[in-house]
Amino acid sequence: MEKLNPEIRNQIENDLLGTVGRRYRQETFWVIFLGLICAGGTIAWIMQLRKGLGVTAMRDYVSWGLYISLLFFFVGVSLIGALVSCVLRMSGAKWRYPLIRIAEAVTLSAIFFAGFMPVLDMGRPERLYFLITHGRIQSPILWDVVAIATYFIGSVIYFYLPLIPDLAIMRDKLTDAPKWRKKMWRWLAMGWEDNLLQRRLLKKAMLILCIVILPVAISVHTISAWLIAFTLRPGWNSTIMGPYFVFGALMAGTAIMILIIAKLRHGYRLEHYLTPKHFNNLAKILLALTAFYLYLNINKYGVPAFKMAKEEKAVLEDLFYGKNAFLFWFTQIVGLIIPIIILSFKKIRQSIKWVVAASVMVLLGALINRYLIVVPNMLHPFVPIQHAQHGYATYNPTLIEWIITASSLAGFVLLIILLFKPFPVITMWEVIEEVEKRGEKEIGVENIANLQNIPGHAS
Repeated sequence: MEKLNPEIRNQIENDLLGTVGRRYRQETFWVIFLGLICAGGTIAWIMQLRKGLGVTAMRDYVSWGLYISLLFFFVGVSLIGALVSCVLRMSGAKWRYPLIRIAEAVTLSAIFFAGFMPVLDMGRPERLYFLITHGRIQSPILWDVVAIATYFIGSVIYFYLPLIPDLAIMRDKLTDAPKWRKKMWRWLAMGWEDNLLQRRLLKKAMLILCIVILPVAISVHTISAWLIAFTLRPGWNSTIMGPYFVFGALMAGTAIMILIIAKLRHGYRLEHYLTPKHFNNLAKILLALTAFYLYLNINKYGVPAFKMAKEEKAVLEDLFYGKNAFLFWFTQIVGLIIPIIILSFKKIRQSIKWVVAASVMVLLGALINRYLIVVPNMLHPFVPIQHAQHGYATYNPTLIEWIITASSLAGFVLLIILLFKPFPVITMWEVIEEVEKRGEKEIGVENIANLQNIPGHAS
């Protein structure tokens, strides 16, 4: 193995250490803005706790609404960590290294808020205790809670393990940092000395965790799909729900990953580390996932529409040309078909702006799709709704629900921002090691040696 030029090694470390605690342009505005939305959501939640779920539009028929729709969305987004850290690792994709920590941060934030959404939907948070003490092993809800908790713990460990060598670098190089930070880095680094034995053990632990966490990640969203698939209701009584949720989750996670690395690339001036190659490769993955998800949609809605069985007819008519038709066709055309057309052209995929635009459409479509999976199906049970009180046969989210939903999305973004403040955005030691082994081109970084006209480096 050829040793990397010490000046290039220092350049990489200095570039990536420069993101620690640094504020990028407009960051203060966004932190304050998102914080205010979260504060508003907290006030709305307190009002919901005091007055009960009667302040929401959830009733006997639509007992799930925006909260559970958002649960499915957050669980879906959380799968991006498994895709980048596990699937791409097993496929041998070396360009994944600059993306690993970003993907794991998205996973941590998403799974945290996914666990919070059922608490909101319960109305009484203390009922979680009874779920633990009186939960039935046959209940998918219990398994959903167990799977989310397990995946969260595994994601925290996977986020921490590759952070250890970077903590040691911070401990040794950031000598002018406050004492409490240096003490924290020293404690978290656990005596890391960067020798061959430590590296071998670390990589073995990461590989084992990767093998373990991938089925856990898939099971989390599969169990969420079973929550509705096991319910005898039109539109839900389908065996396709498991893969439908999993691939929709991977699609949404890839889209939000593209948006986040685009923002970090611009904000932290990481153009040499998050390059067009990363956007192009992620765009190819997004294209494949979106095309396959469109195929699943054709199966999910096309087959029942061909038969038009009596019990499915009301749901399908509502989606095709009824009250929810605009949202349904928006998800199919704007959220799937148009992004597929955009990403099918190589020249367009090489444009970061076009890739970001397609990702916005996919993500918005995925968010609306989760709502369409939940609400319209609950409004069309097997036994038709008759003589229902005003407001019981419809679902129009109240202001309280909208505020809490908006604050959950804002909190998700805010937590990602805060996770990047104390740690480098990109894993330093893995980038350095791979540049040393394979050169810049293989992992997607470019022109690092030219940042300060460093001689003697050829990728």
